[in-house]
Amino acid sequence: MERIICLTIGYVFGLFQTAYIYGKLHGIDIRNYGSGNAGTTNTLRVLGTKAGLIVLFGDIMKCILVVVLTGFLYGRSHPDTIYLLKLYAAAGAILGHNFPFYLHFKGGKGIAATAGLILSYHPYFIPMGVLLFFGAFFLTHYVSLGSLLVYAGFMIEIVVLGQMGIFGLSQAHLIELYIIAAFLTVMAYYKHRENIARLLKGEERKTYLTHKKDS
Repeated sequence: MERIICLTIGYVFGLFQTAYIYGKLHGIDIRNYGSGNAGTTNTLRVLGTKAGLIVLFGDIMKCILVVVLTGFLYGRSHPDTIYLLKLYAAAGAILGHNFPFYLHFKGGKGIAATAGLILSYHPYFIPMGVLLFFGAFFLTHYVSLGSLLVYAGFMIEIVVLGQMGIFGLSQAHLIELYIIAAFLTVMAYYKHRENIARLLKGEERKTYLTHKKDS
């Protein structure tokens, strides 16, 4: 029951579509512009750096808040499975962001929300996530590449840390944890399938923090 509750709460938090709401406040539906994606990168390209940063902050915070809330609700009563419950909650937030029912399930790709998961789930994930994303971004200016590397690193790290006993979970619960992490990783790669194709062809669009060098 706790798993369903965490997943549901997460989904509700994920429904706060920062890019869509910000766009509407400025008279547009962000999904009708640029790449059509209701996320940080498309908002940055269409509405500018300030808008992109606001959307990034909102999407990160909704996942952080639901992970923190899960810890508050179940940290004492379920200390042996709290990391599993936190991942269920985060998965719900990412699903809510990607597939909001009130927008006909057309949302974002879940990367900013995943950043919220990495920042709030366990401190060990932060250095690797920051290094992989910003390293790839500043070297190539491909947001998609940085995002995909972060997910690959997250999947590998969660298995390594899990087997080291960092999360304090039983092996059965660890397998469940890995399945959820694998699901999120596969979903992220699926949502980025067009980006992957463009990366392989050398046609992916680069992103800059100003509009001076957009290509």
